Amino acid sequence: MSELLNFVLNHEEQFRRARLASLYSDFRVQQTSNPDGYAANISAWHQALAHATRKGLIPSAGAASNDLLTLRTGEELLGALDTKEWGRPLALGAVVSEAIARKRMIPLKEFLAATKSVYARSWVITPWQIAAWGLRQLGLVGGATGEDRLAVGKFVVLGNVEEAAKNVLKTMEGRTSRTDQIFSKDMFEREFAGIFDDSHDLTQSDFEVLLTFLSRDKREIEYDGQTIKFKSTTSSLPSPLTEQDSTIASLKTLLNSLNHQTQTLQTRITTLSLSVRTAIAQKNRLQATTFLHSQKLAEKALKQRTETLNQLEEVYSRIEQAADQVEILRVLQASTGVLKNLNKEVGDVEKVEDIVEGLRVEMERVDEVGNVIGEGEMTGAGVDDGEVEGELEVMEKEERERREHVEAEEVRKRFEEVEKSEERRKAEDLQREADRGSADSGREREEHIEREVQESIQELDRMSLDTERPVPSGSTTSNKQQEFQNSLTAA
Repeated sequence: MSELLNFVLNHEEQFRRARLASLYSDFRVQQTSNPDGYAANISAWHQALAHATRKGLIPSAGAASNDLLTLRTGEELLGALDTKEWGRPLALGAVVSEAIARKRMIPLKEFLAATKSVYARSWVITPWQIAAWGLRQLGLVGGATGEDRLAVGKFVVLGNVEEAAKNVLKTMEGRTSRTDQIFSKDMFEREFAGIFDDSHDLTQSDFEVLLTFLSRDKREIEYDGQTIKFKSTTSSLPSPLTEQDSTIASLKTLLNSLNHQTQTLQTRITTLSLSVRTAIAQKNRLQATTFLHSQKLAEKALKQRTETLNQLEEVYSRIEQAADQVEILRVLQASTGVLKNLNKEVGDVEKVEDIVEGLRVEMERVDEVGNVIGEGEMTGAGVDDGEVEGELEVMEKEERERREHVEAEEVRKRFEEVEKSEERRKAEDLQREADRGSADSGREREEHIEREVQESIQELDRMSLDTERPVPSGSTTSNKQQEFQNSLTAA
């Protein structure tokens, strides 16, 4: 299984196993019988090919690396999509034809040679459209009859180009200085090679497509084949390239080259120094001398490069400062023009003074009219001050009486509360005394009963001693016994 096929099967949702039979079939017949199914298959293939192209997985014979913005069609592409179970895709020619018709793919030569934007509608028939029409008439591409033929060529994948341009412009958002917006082509390629990801770099062909798109279709840069200048954040279109722009681009390229050389020389010096120590440790004097000589030459070259780099960096710093000053002067000049036009609308100082004086007079007139109206209202009211004072005194008297009444009522309520509290206290005292009195009387009654009981017991004892003697009827003892029994009953 090729790397391309493995990516498509594992990363494209539409290429799940249940749909592979339909996607690999000759689904051109569905264009009339099942338009929705036909459109779904076309869309799935367009998306899969675009994503695979962006990942650098479309094979390109004889190329050092695969393009990320252009798709190469042909036998090699069909072979990379071949499967054991479903074979090759039988409608890939129709997929490419539909992509061209919808401007999702554009032939590379036509894209680079076009003078109008790819987004502009044109009634002019291009050579590619004529060729495509002829191929459809012959049944080589498109249509539901005949064998599906895949045209061989390179096609710009417009969706990938748009995404790359979007990433470039996002990177440039924070660069507002004029010098930061100028690049040589070499610097631009190094800066934005990994615009999608670091594992896949844009090719030379990709950069030509991208720069053409940014210049012609997006109008974000000015490009002459060597120098690139992005438009200012305050401008709607990029300004034309000048000789100063080319000089700035060359200077930036030279600075970048010198930085790279100094880093290389520093690495070489470190390596040679280590080699010298190793040769000395091995007692190899000749080799140590050679390494040391090379080290000295590298140090001399590094010193020269560093001095040149410092001078160029100072020059570049002055250029940046001058460019900023030019921008400031341009803004000041534009501001001066705005102020001049506004002052023309205002007029001379005498006119302004007359307007201000007239405004002051009218404002005073308004105040005078307001005062007159206010006096008329006060006169028309006819309010007697004595009557007002009398009524005010009555109201104050009523207020004092009301307060006195409220205060008296509060004092009365306090006395009532005190009296109630005193009465409760007295009642509680009486209750406590009553409770103590009842307790004393109860104890006296109990003691009286107890004495009577003791006396009764003693009387019974005496009676028990006299039982042997006959008691005369109607005697005093019998009467006492009866009284005793009655007292017991009462008790």
